[in-house]
Amino acid sequence: MLYNRIYTKKFFLFLALALFLAGASCSQQSVKPYQKLKYPKLGDIEIPQIERVTLANGMRLLLLEDHELPLIDAFAMIRTGSIYEPADKIGLADITGTVMRTGGTTSKTGDRIDEELEQIAASVGTGIGLNAGNASMSVLKEDIDTALAIFADVLMNPAFPEDKIELDKIQHRSSIDRRNDDMSQIASREYQKLIYGPQSVYARQTEYATINNITRDDLVAFHNKYYHPNNMMLAVWGDFDTKQMIKKIEQAFKDWEKVEVEQAPMPEVKYEFRPSVNVVSKEDVHQSSIYMGHIGGLMSDPDYFPLILMNQILGSGFTSRLFKNVRSREGLAYSVSGNYGSGYDHPGVFFVRCQTKCESTVYAIRAMSEEVKKMTEAEVTDEELSLARERFLNTFVFNFASKGQIIRRLMTYEYYGYPEDFLQKTKANIEKVTKADILRVARKHLQPDKMQILAVGRPEDFDQPLSVLGPVNEIDVTIPSP
Repeated sequence: MLYNRIYTKKFFLFLALALFLAGASCSQQSVKPYQKLKYPKLGDIEIPQIERVTLANGMRLLLLEDHELPLIDAFAMIRTGSIYEPADKIGLADITGTVMRTGGTTSKTGDRIDEELEQIAASVGTGIGLNAGNASMSVLKEDIDTALAIFADVLMNPAFPEDKIELDKIQHRSSIDRRNDDMSQIASREYQKLIYGPQSVYARQTEYATINNITRDDLVAFHNKYYHPNNMMLAVWGDFDTKQMIKKIEQAFKDWEKVEVEQAPMPEVKYEFRPSVNVVSKEDVHQSSIYMGHIGGLMSDPDYFPLILMNQILGSGFTSRLFKNVRSREGLAYSVSGNYGSGYDHPGVFFVRCQTKCESTVYAIRAMSEEVKKMTEAEVTDEELSLARERFLNTFVFNFASKGQIIRRLMTYEYYGYPEDFLQKTKANIEKVTKADILRVARKHLQPDKMQILAVGRPEDFDQPLSVLGPVNEIDVTIPSP
């Protein structure tokens, strides 16, 4: 025992001496300031050749061979979404997308499908979001026939059993029960309503009544209306031969016939720039969650690229003005950020936000307002532009980390009508943005004097009444009874 102690002591003395000598050696070496570090220019984006095919039933395929691993993946996009569900049945699209998978098909229960997929270590999933339905599949190459048959069956022949519908309804009701628990979720949700309008398809929410109104017949009708091969795109990538895969897909979906789909136009967003001050009282908190801003834009806008870098400089990351000035210099915020949202097919939302103690709420609102205003008053610095461009491009390359990322992104662009080379254009245009471009788009798209302000917290603890900023609208978030 004594020998072990002596040995251990000598070992740690030796380790300490080695670390000291290493540190002394490093201190003698010259360390370059980070501003002088040079990095090679990012290479050009190389998009692999993707095979595009339209089947006889109208289904559009995108196929990309990748023989690195013996895996095959698929992802489908169906032209539907919650924007098309009736106002008195909000939640219908989400429940339809969930129960398509959990409820199984007319030939197999959902539990039976789970067992079969587990046996071959495969997965199949479905869902419906705001403006697209989706379905996914992942399987080992050797089991593609089994998984593809299940995948096609789920899309074509969902059973929608009553017990699985009720189970998903219970989960929705539980979510409604808890939706006012978290102040950040309240702030995000109610801010969306301020921008789009509470009844807008882009901001409305489920209620007990809308969930209770949904029946199995509604799910069947929703599926029958939108789920047809000519209303769907399917991307497949992995270890396969393209010609053979096309034949397998044709065989799997051979009984799915083309049907004329009556597609309603995208709901419009009508927005009036105007200032407003809004509050949600939440008595069980000691901090405020603040959102402020206005409507955003579209990715198809030519100003989209300088707006990306404007957003990086204003509110994205540790080098942003909001982070440096509102959080670090002023010490006002636990978290702070901003985003100029641009949507594929409808305008996004512009916001700056923070969480702060209740006693600095108005001070924080004014500090963030000032940063937005400064973006419209003078050009950004050379360093800000350089950091923003490098940060975006160095992150952007991760869009090409895998073949799956590439083909899914290209399919998304195609789904929304964007050009095939939009990825390459993004990189090229970001590299061209100047300081003058950023100032121009900031002056054009930012309205610092017409921002809508929302604070969630305890108004009696605010440093000043919100009324010093303008007339205050109190938002009631009481959950309506069933």
